[in-house]
Amino acid sequence: MTLMEMPMLKSDKPATYLDPSLLDLPIYVDDVNAKLQCRMGSAWPKGLNLGKNKFRGMIPQEIGHLKALTYLNLSFNNFYGEIPQSICKLTNLQGLDLSNNHLTGAIPVPLDNLHFLSRFNVSDNDLEGSIPTEGQLSTFQASSFDGNPKLCGSVLINHCSSVEAAPVSIISPSRGSTDCMSYTGRQSPVRQLPRLAIPAHGANLCSRQTMGPT
Repeated sequence: MTLMEMPMLKSDKPATYLDPSLLDLPIYVDDVNAKLQCRMGSAWPKGLNLGKNKFRGMIPQEIGHLKALTYLNLSFNNFYGEIPQSICKLTNLQGLDLSNNHLTGAIPVPLDNLHFLSRFNVSDNDLEGSIPTEGQLSTFQASSFDGNPKLCGSVLINHCSSVEAAPVSIISPSRGSTDCMSYTGRQSPVRQLPRLAIPAHGANLCSRQTMGPT
């Protein structure tokens, strides 16, 4: 959580550090205050690379405080839970890699507002729902989303209409159906059992096993 409080990652304004040992940057002498200082301009890229570690848990919402970030890599860890909505506040992001974790839920729609995003990867998680068809996320290839069986979209093999659960079909006994689910005359389901006698009031039962004589 200490990372979420780093001033250099929370602000994209020029910062002045009085301790020159913090950064390997040119040092100048402040004649007025007689101190050594180093200045980091706002153009200096600010990235956070925590990939290929053994971090576990949920990605903290406080990640949204690091508004100066241009690159965030949390790949190849053991993060779980949903992608925090607060990431959508990192409007300076140019690269976001959350691949190879255990993230679930849908891709936050507001991620489309990250207009500078040129690298994006959420592959090999357990995300679900549809990939936004408009905005910045619609510009990425299938490789950015692969490995999420419950995810669908025009760039994937799974189109959203094909991943919907198939409805269970229940046919009335009066039609003489041989479906594996049928009902008694009182419309109460009959449990499938091998070698089960057909009730006198006539519900057709279906089983993959051959029924013996009653």
